[in-house]
Amino acid sequence: MAATFDLVRSLALLTLAFVCSVANSMRFELQSGNTKCISEDIKTNAMSVGKYSVVNPREGYPLPDSHRIVVKVTSPHANMYHFGDHVDSGNFAFTASESGDYSACFWVQDTRDTPSVVTIEFEWRTGVAAKDWSKVAKKGQIEVMEFELKKLYDTILSIHDEMFYLREREEEMQDLNKATNSKMFTFSFLSIVVCLSVAGLQLWHLKTFFERKKLL
Repeated sequence: MAATFDLVRSLALLTLAFVCSVANSMRFELQSGNTKCISEDIKTNAMSVGKYSVVNPREGYPLPDSHRIVVKVTSPHANMYHFGDHVDSGNFAFTASESGDYSACFWVQDTRDTPSVVTIEFEWRTGVAAKDWSKVAKKGQIEVMEFELKKLYDTILSIHDEMFYLREREEEMQDLNKATNSKMFTFSFLSIVVCLSVAGLQLWHLKTFFERKKLL
């Protein structure tokens, strides 16, 4: 039983580590007056959560107004999912209604008198990584074995959906390649016809010219 539990736990952790590659945690600097956008490829019906905060350059003192930011999260079709104006921290959560690249853009107001560099901490999680497993375990008061199996099951479902999503994207790319190849073939064929037509007209013109000059 113990060996089975260790095996299940190892599989769950390994698989979860693979899927949780969609969890992005980073810290970056942003110059005043500039914008930085971060994109995440999210499939339909996938859950996504994120949080951000500005690092106070002078710990223990109020955050200066020059370090407040504007944050906007949009879908591939420019639908707004989150907007923060003149904030120092925030979070967002949504379920994707469309597949594609979702963008989180950060902007710092331009302060020409005192240009500043703002340091931002940002974490963005999607899919299985977006779930708070500690709350799930605490709320249900389930046993460790059942808890690990539930994580493994949800992870497998996420991988299964991701495989179908990637297959759909691959089919879309194949259709696009076929359409592009067809257009290139048509364009090449028309180019050859035009070149041959021009060459024929040049030969006919030269022949007519030489006949009028009685050179032929």
